[in-house]
Formats: sequence, structure tokens, C-alpha cells
Amino acid sequence: MARRRSELLTDVELEFMIALWSLGSGSVRDIMGALNGETKRAYTSVATIMKILDDKGYVTSERQARSLVYMPAIQRDEYEGRSLKNLSDALFGGTPTALVARLVDNEDLTDEMIQEIKEIIDTRIRKDDD
Repeated sequence: MARRRSELLTDVELEFMIALWSLGSGSVRDIMGALNGETKRAYTSVATIMKILDDKGYVTSERQARSLVYMPAIQRDEYEGRSLKNLSDALFGGTPTALVARLVDNEDLTDEMIQEIKEIIDTRIRKDDD
């Protein structure tokens, strides 16, 4: 029985999903090849994580020849939105303005990055006015 997709991914699961999103679909070996090369993982470890992601409802799989091919069951932008909402709820009392304020106060942001954020907000405002 598949678990609800409402739970967030662990760091390792997210790493695997990012690899799968970049591939579009792939076998365990394909996913192994797309993973960050810093940590080598055994085939069985990758297969286990993919089974967990399947159980959680984040991926689907189909048998092709002698291997399973995995496909994302959720798009990256949908997961990003869910993760940000969870972060906003957990750390900022569900107030997105507090989340954005904290982000903009980050000293690592360059003036160019702040201008980009402003342009995104301005575009959203114009879209809402239409």
C-alpha cells in the first residue's frame, strides 16, 4: 500500500529524485550514473531507495526487459512548492512574507539576485492585475 505523498523526502531520497527528474525516467543503473559522484552507492542501496520512493508514491515503475524503469510521479516544481509551504508553516508560522523577508535579509544575496527577486514579484503583481 502506497503511503501518502504529503511527507517530505529525506536528503538521500531528494538526491535520488533530483537525479530522476534530470533523467525523466531510468533504471537503477541510469539513476546511479546520474547521482552526484561524491558518494558511491551500491546497486542494492539505490534499488532500495527507489523502492521506498515507489512505496511513498513519488515514483512509478514499469518492467522493461529485465529491469524496472522508474518515472517521477510528481513534478519537481510541485515538490518545491510543497516543501516551501512546509518550511513556511514550520519555521515562519505559515507567513510567506516572513520567509521572503528572511531570504532577502541573507547577506549572501547579491544586488543582482535581489533585483531578480523584485522582477519576479513585479511580474506576479502584473499577472494578478490582469
